Amino acid sequence: MIHERVTGNRVIRTVLPAETETVAALHVRARATYYPDGLPDDGYDWATAWRTAVERPDGHVLCVVEHGRMVAVASFRAPEDAPSGLVKLYQFHVDPDHWRSGIGTALHAACVEQWRADGLRTAVLDVHTGNRRAQAFYARRGWFPDPEHPHAEDDHHLFLRFDVPGE
Repeated sequence: MIHERVTGNRVIRTVLPAETETVAALHVRARATYYPDGLPDDGYDWATAWRTAVERPDGHVLCVVEHGRMVAVASFRAPEDAPSGLVKLYQFHVDPDHWRSGIGTALHAACVEQWRADGLRTAVLDVHTGNRRAQAFYARRGWFPDPEHPHAEDDHHLFLRFDVPGE
């Protein structure tokens, strides 16, 4: 498990339970960018959801801290009843003020490194159809439409797949 990797002023590490409010705020800020009228207030308690993700013994939540400030977060684990070797990237968010700075690329590389270390060979995710920036980001890293989950017209998500490279 990645506990901490330092590169210059950037640290990639495991999120601590005490940081879930910070993670939730970053998540909401990043997600709001692809909703035309802002993120809908559905009353969902994102801090509790992130605390649950952080405390799961079967999952990983990584963050990027730059100059002492959390600027990106990713959460992944094997979905229940998933075939062996499969991991799902549930959340991946970079603070909008830090887009196009290499932070997302570094965090994605750390995720792939962990998947490889865990012996995982396939990653899946779903991305909102209105989030073109994320779709382009994932495509540049080798993600492709998941043939096992074709996009339905009434669905607001695209399902993507990634072949984890071997060592």
